[in-house]
Amino acid sequence: MRKNLVIAIVMAAFVALAVFSGTAKAQTASPPKAGKEVPRAADGHPDMTGVWQGGSNRVGTWEDTNNGEGPLGQSGPITPFAVATPQPKAPYQEWAAKKVLESYKMRGIDEPMVRCLPPGVPRTTLMGLFPMQIVQTPKTIVMLFEVFHLFRIIPIDVKHPDDLEPSYMGDSVGHWEGDTLVVDVTGFNDKTWLSGVGTFHSEKLHVVEKFTRVDENTIVYEDTVEDPVVLTGPWTRHGTIMLRPGTRIREYECAENNEDMKTYEEMLKDPSVFQRK
Repeated sequence: MRKNLVIAIVMAAFVALAVFSGTAKAQTASPPKAGKEVPRAADGHPDMTGVWQGGSNRVGTWEDTNNGEGPLGQSGPITPFAVATPQPKAPYQEWAAKKVLESYKMRGIDEPMVRCLPPGVPRTTLMGLFPMQIVQTPKTIVMLFEVFHLFRIIPIDVKHPDDLEPSYMGDSVGHWEGDTLVVDVTGFNDKTWLSGVGTFHSEKLHVVEKFTRVDENTIVYEDTVEDPVVLTGPWTRHGTIMLRPGTRIREYECAENNEDMKTYEEMLKDPSVFQRK
């Protein structure tokens, strides 16, 4: 079992907040040349089958790319498709931005994942702490996430059901635009965060994801988030999802060794407790 520590989740949330706030920049090391040609399925579409790591731009195995220095310990050569500029800020409405700031001031003790709740979409897709596995068929793409035993079933060329109930991961349907898989996601509840600390949303959240496998190692990822209740307009981010050869999905149990939930509940009642410790 990979490290399953609440502190690691919270640290990842603060790292993600750097991206949310527009301050995170890509590394400037010289990237390697693009890898081998894109593998293709029998139907001609890029084949994304494999085990991947979101939120990374490093080429190599899981062990080679996650044993370095820094908050997430990433190391190794950078894909030539890495995002080279800071991510844009989330366009929160004024009242909503104040709510996000308040959560930040509380140091994210209201983090939903601390309570073993699913991270939602698009957050789960780019979560770098744990791997995900993609299984691709002509009619369905399945995404299996080690974290929280989550999964997404993405049927191709169908419409959303008419009887959707609000859920953590929403309802996903996909279609191909050339070599890009476009996934439309709706039907969310309001219990997850979009990215870093406090980046809440409403049940009106609508997400469009684009997955483009550009070489053997790299999927270029884009997500566009819309929420008329809390945002002033669309919010688009870019990243890379990296192949992790030899990695397998393992068992993950959040509640088994999560000893901090009671402490965090106490902090929510009295945030000054955090300052005293």
